[in-house]
Amino acid sequence: MKRVFTLADRGWHGSTLQYKWQKTLGNYIAVSGPDSSVKIYDRHGHKKNELTLPGRCIAMDWDKDGDTLAVIAEKSSSIHLWDANVNKSSQIDSGMRDQMSFILWSKTSPLLAVGTAKGNLLIYNQQTSRKIPVLGKHTKRITCGCWSSQNLLALGSEDRTITISNHEGDTVRQMSVRADPADIQFSVMKTDERSSPGESTVSVAVGKKTLFLYNLNDPDNPIELAFQPRYGHIISYRWYGDGYIMIGFSQGYFVVISTHIKEIGQELFQAHNHKDSLTSVAISPTLNKAASCGDNSIKIHDLSELKEMHAIVNLDDETKGLDQLSWTDDGQLLAVSTQRGTLHVFLTRLPILGASWGTRLAYLTSLLEVTVSNQVEGEAPVVIAVEVEPSFIAVGPDHLAVGMNNRAWFYSLGDRGVQKMKDVEYLGTIGSMCLNSDYAAALLDGKVQLHMIEGEEQEEQRQTRLFPDKDIPGRILSHALTNDFLFYSTDQAGMVVCVLLEGWQVVSRFSLSVAVRRVFPDPNGTRLVVIDDKSDGFLLCPTSQEDLQDIAGFPPSITGLLWENWPADRGVFVAYDDDKAYTYAFHKNTIYGPQVELVGNTKLPFSQKPLLLYNGELVCQTQSGQTSTVALSTHTFLTHTHTVEELRKQLTQALQLKRLPEAWELCRALGSVEGWGDMGRACLVHMELQLAGRVYRMSSNIGMVMSLEDIQGIEDRNLLAGHLAMFLNEYNRAQDLYLSSSCPIAALEMRRDLQHWDSALMLARRLAQDQIPFISKEYAVQLEFIGEYVSALAHYEKGLTLNTQFQEHDEACQGGVARMSIRMGDIRKGAGLAIQHPSRTLKKDCGAILESMKQFSEAAQLYEKGLYYDKAASVYIRCKNWAKVGELLPQVSSPKIHLQYAKAKEVDGRYQEAAQAYESARDWDNLIRVLLEHLNSPEDAVRIVRETESIDGAKMVARFFLRLNDYGSAIQFLVLSHCNDEAFQLAQQHRQMELYADIIGSEATQEDYQSIALYFEGEKTHLQAGRFFQKCGQYSRALKHFLKCPNSDDNLAIEMAIETVGQAKEDSLTNQLIDYLMGESDGMPKDAKYLFRLYMALQQYREAARTAIIIAREEQSAGNYRHAHDVLFSMYTELKTQEIKIPAEMNTNLMILHSYILVKVHVKRGDHLKGARMLIRVSNNISKFPSHIVPILTSAVIECHRAGLRNSAFSFAAMLMRPEYRNKIDPKYRKKIEAMVRRPDTSEVDEEDTPCPSCGFQLPQNELLCISCKNNLPYCIATGRHMIKEDWSVCPHCEFPALYSQFILLLETETVCPMCSESLSVNQVKKISDCSTYLHPDQVET
Repeated sequence: MKRVFTLADRGWHGSTLQYKWQKTLGNYIAVSGPDSSVKIYDRHGHKKNELTLPGRCIAMDWDKDGDTLAVIAEKSSSIHLWDANVNKSSQIDSGMRDQMSFILWSKTSPLLAVGTAKGNLLIYNQQTSRKIPVLGKHTKRITCGCWSSQNLLALGSEDRTITISNHEGDTVRQMSVRADPADIQFSVMKTDERSSPGESTVSVAVGKKTLFLYNLNDPDNPIELAFQPRYGHIISYRWYGDGYIMIGFSQGYFVVISTHIKEIGQELFQAHNHKDSLTSVAISPTLNKAASCGDNSIKIHDLSELKEMHAIVNLDDETKGLDQLSWTDDGQLLAVSTQRGTLHVFLTRLPILGASWGTRLAYLTSLLEVTVSNQVEGEAPVVIAVEVEPSFIAVGPDHLAVGMNNRAWFYSLGDRGVQKMKDVEYLGTIGSMCLNSDYAAALLDGKVQLHMIEGEEQEEQRQTRLFPDKDIPGRILSHALTNDFLFYSTDQAGMVVCVLLEGWQVVSRFSLSVAVRRVFPDPNGTRLVVIDDKSDGFLLCPTSQEDLQDIAGFPPSITGLLWENWPADRGVFVAYDDDKAYTYAFHKNTIYGPQVELVGNTKLPFSQKPLLLYNGELVCQTQSGQTSTVALSTHTFLTHTHTVEELRKQLTQALQLKRLPEAWELCRALGSVEGWGDMGRACLVHMELQLAGRVYRMSSNIGMVMSLEDIQGIEDRNLLAGHLAMFLNEYNRAQDLYLSSSCPIAALEMRRDLQHWDSALMLARRLAQDQIPFISKEYAVQLEFIGEYVSALAHYEKGLTLNTQFQEHDEACQGGVARMSIRMGDIRKGAGLAIQHPSRTLKKDCGAILESMKQFSEAAQLYEKGLYYDKAASVYIRCKNWAKVGELLPQVSSPKIHLQYAKAKEVDGRYQEAAQAYESARDWDNLIRVLLEHLNSPEDAVRIVRETESIDGAKMVARFFLRLNDYGSAIQFLVLSHCNDEAFQLAQQHRQMELYADIIGSEATQEDYQSIALYFEGEKTHLQAGRFFQKCGQYSRALKHFLKCPNSDDNLAIEMAIETVGQAKEDSLTNQLIDYLMGESDGMPKDAKYLFRLYMALQQYREAARTAIIIAREEQSAGNYRHAHDVLFSMYTELKTQEIKIPAEMNTNLMILHSYILVKVHVKRGDHLKGARMLIRVSNNISKFPSHIVPILTSAVIECHRAGLRNSAFSFAAMLMRPEYRNKIDPKYRKKIEAMVRRPDTSEVDEEDTPCPSCGFQLPQNELLCISCKNNLPYCIATGRHMIKEDWSVCPHCEFPALYSQFILLLETETVCPMCSESLSVNQVKKISDCSTYLHPDQVET
């Protein structure tokens, strides 16, 4: 708050003051101190007058209008009066002989109440000068009182009574209180029912401790409210709002209570506003604010939100404290008196006066101070002291004007600062004023006086003119100036006139139906918003003579309007009222023509007036003489945000305001197809083709991009707008635009494309009559589709051109006429047209229509003519024309028709034809029935059942064989028909269970298997019983039966028992079978191969491996080396599959056996060296071949001798000369061997060295243990040598390694793998470059 002035008089020093503001106007304040005078000051602190009194002023009061001040003083019986209008004082003799103590004017009439120290009362009527003395109203001094709005007078006295009197002084009510009354007030309690209008409640502070409430309508139930002792005593209180009371206490507390009967006694708000003391409270209903003072500060609260402190004023120089607070009625000024005798007046609310020109503002910042600023252009604010408190302000580019009544003061705003130019006195009171760079226009009593601001007086007079002109009737209600134009409106004929200042010429005039009370041009004067007496808003363009644009939804409460000064938004304006600002956007070039669109509204702060709109921000003037900035809620896109919802809202706003660059950035931030789509539609509406193309490219709408490219070169604006409206699905608008363009035929093309046939026909009659037949035909197709056959027939007939150039079109129309004729009941005409017509489809369609109409004969004929034999036969069947059906049957493919024909022939007893028809219809059950029952052809029936697997057919065949006592066939067909129970019973009765079991096979259920098993169990057929118990999962019973099988079934039974135990995976069954195989149950051990198979079935591969080694050893001992090899190989393969380490013994035995097998291969091929090397390996392990020691050693001697390995041959020959072998040598080799021993030859061919595949160490090629890396090396299955990395291959079947070069040579003569004996060719073997995966020495146990 700004301090306006401070009053300090020597006579007041050190004492408290009395003061009273002039009521209503607040232009004067009367102040008295301890001296015998009352000083009267104006609102600027200038002394207006002084009343000299005979003694100290006791009390004073202003009348209701603020015209007269009444004062009473000590030592005087006179009432002193001062007239504010004429500045004169006068006196009235009261006629009272005792000292006057109280004075108060009525709120509603010119009545003055005066109380005395002895309790007497005088009521003086200023209007009639009548005095009514009332003696003895009270017995002691009257100290306080109050008038009600009904002219009741309540008085309080030191005799502790309160009286309520009427305006004649008669006592209406009287009541006693417990202590001295003070501060009596009238108000209205907040009760549930308002029993009588007016102020019905009297409130009084009793003894400064309690608040006494007395309801005149309920005198027997007064209310007395007490407060907490810590608050102190009551200093003052004020009523406000709907029955609320604000109370100030001496200890600095500030409390609000309600008088609602349900809330009495409850504190709604409490604050400790002042630390030490509180001296006064005041309320301004106009401002809706409350103030309290205490210590040395004033605190102001907003009554709508008491918790928030509105302002705090500290008076640090007032060390003795503050005294009383008082507001003017208009709330503009707040006075506070102090304990040391000074009075401070603060400005709490300024008249909101301001104006703008472009971005320059001028506004009232104090009662005699105007500030000019231009924040947009960075100009420093300039404060101008003015001579009077203005009632209007006007600002232009170079000047400022302020004034009141009929005078105006002009100031220049040049580079040299602010200079007062002149003051001008006008012929009437100035209602409003506008300035531009050269002229001032003042509105005076319905006329506008336009004159030059600067210039000589004579030139001014020459450049002065009054408006309106004589030819324009009525009084001017509103006016506005731009640089080039004067606009004004009149009260008659709703006239709006635009005057060009250069030459004083009327450029345009518009007439509305009602008077126009406000005009608001934009800065250039090219657009004008007007508001009429109905509060409707319109926008017009004065220079272009375009039609008025109605502003839809224009609020009726609008008080002002501002145009946007941001260069990019010249079409945006804001209309505002006391609460909200409404943002509108004017778009001149759209597909809809000029448009005014409401974008949104923004809540305005309380009591703030907008002065300037710039880039979405309103600069508003506040009550305190400052400016504030309000960001419009319609321009949130100018701020940064991150949420998707806010981005979408901002995009909508930017598009409504046509801020397309900002919208582009928002779409990029949003990154959604919907956002780009919204912007694309906005670009189309505003006819921004280039930008629209870019936008639709971003949203990948290729079709729209291509469509826009197609219309790029169109210059006709209406035609272009029509295309864009069509793209936006605004078809009616598009049609209007097309018809007003240079290419109206486009409207017809659009309606045809949209299939709007009614509109298309209307346009064709007007624009292109030659198109009527084609449109009629297309319209007829649509009408036919929706079932409007009468109209369709008429349009088909209109569509006939009878022109050979359009033969296809005419045929389509003729087909339509045929269909519609049939539907309309003219069957003969329609059918005839259809038969003559070349189209098969038409015949089918007409046949379907006739069929639906139950005209079967005609329908069948049309189907037959159209070669639709199935349909024709079907319809002939419906009309029982079997002869026709028989004729058509060879061409019919529908099984249904064949079936119907077959049934008919069967009824006629023609079974052979019926059977053929049933077969064509693929009705196998009926065909089988006819073959069995009527044609006695079971062979064909059986064939068909087997081919078709017909269940019902199988049942029929089964019954047929059952009648013939062919139980086997009957069982077979019962099973085929899923009659398993019947088949089982039949097999049981006729001892055909084995046949039944074979037939049922794998399709049986567990119950079926169990039934069969139980049957065989009863028959003591153990093998079959065990087999079927195994299938139904009863492994224990199955094993029991397998072990009971006689010796003839022994091998199969043991195999089945092994399979059963493998499936069961139960230890008890496993142990039972092992005991049986080991002979512990019958003393007869079984072949070890069964134990091996058991371990394999149980997946116990290690035990199986050990058993395999034993079996192989037995086979080897018996001389069955190939069999032993196969056993070890199969076990080796299984262990590898299960990723189990190979036992070293198995690996060694397999290698030795394989080496023995390779001997025969190489010897047969004539490769004696390889054979000799393998025989050396076998002979070194001769103990593993006990059955053939001598033959093997003999072969070794012979092959080594042949291969040049004489030393090896000698050593094996010497072994043969042992006594145990010598006599077993074949006689034909004995002498040679003996000679070899007698004459030894120790020469030997050296063995070639090759690298170890693991470490690369050179070692003999047949050596399988590397002495360097200690690894067992993989051997070649073709040669028996160790493998080489560079020559690696594997058998594709067993994956055993082989030297690629040797394997290829071997396969030239052999056709199987030497290891797995699988067929193999050279092409199947591939050389492997990376053999690391095959080098796994850890796979073999050591």
